[in-house]
Amino acid sequence: MPTSALVLALAAAFVHALWNVLLANARDPQAATAVALLTAEVVFAIPAVLVGHVDRSVWPFLIASGALQLLYFALLVTAYARAPLSVVYPISRGLAPVLVLLAGVAVLGHTTSPAQVAGVCLVGAGVLLVRGLVRGLGVGGGFGLAIAFVIATYTLVDKRGVAHAAALPYLELSMLAPTVVYASAIARVKGLAAVRAELRPQSLVAGVATFGAYCLVLLALQRAAAAPVAAVRETSVVIGALLARRFLAERVGWPRVAGAACVAGGIALLAL
Repeated sequence: MPTSALVLALAAAFVHALWNVLLANARDPQAATAVALLTAEVVFAIPAVLVGHVDRSVWPFLIASGALQLLYFALLVTAYARAPLSVVYPISRGLAPVLVLLAGVAVLGHTTSPAQVAGVCLVGAGVLLVRGLVRGLGVGGGFGLAIAFVIATYTLVDKRGVAHAAALPYLELSMLAPTVVYASAIARVKGLAAVRAELRPQSLVAGVATFGAYCLVLLALQRAAAAPVAAVRETSVVIGALLARRFLAERVGWPRVAGAACVAGGIALLAL
């Protein structure tokens, strides 16, 4: 994995963890997410236009990615309404890079090395340890697995898509429909007053970080294979645990320390 891709994926992990902590700390996370997505579309619109470089051949990938992102948000919101975040989030983020690797080898015919396989598996195991698995997966486990499949699928789609467009306009266009649909649904269910109430600095910063994080991922995908990029960016769960300890007063026990060690070892294998 090139050093530039590694740095970009690690930066994406930090920014991803940051916006998750900001939204988790919001009074109304769903309304705050709607504000964040709308903010991101507005803030990045002009830079996306200035960057340009969107080939006509990118549109099938944009449509597929947009549909998958909308499905991702729909599943995520439903999952958090029915199961603990501490079950859904680690399973979905931890299994996604493993699924990306398996799909790349089995479906797309990509080659891989034993070190890369070990690295992806170590990162996945470490992510799960950091957040912890409760007794029995149940509904949360089912949702987590479904979301992991969606994450893995849009990662592979976007890996191909960014070959036909610059990262920023690709992200702006692919997220336009999901943002409008999600924000409209939240406004309809909760009312415009609920959305306006979340027009706060932390929601606006979260919005910039939301698109910023995935733009960094797309830049990394232009420089490296999907599997190691997907694995490294899921270190956001490790970073999130540290941020949660600092800003949300969560306890960090030995399983999280062991998980962090697994993640560090996995990244080392991927970087070699």
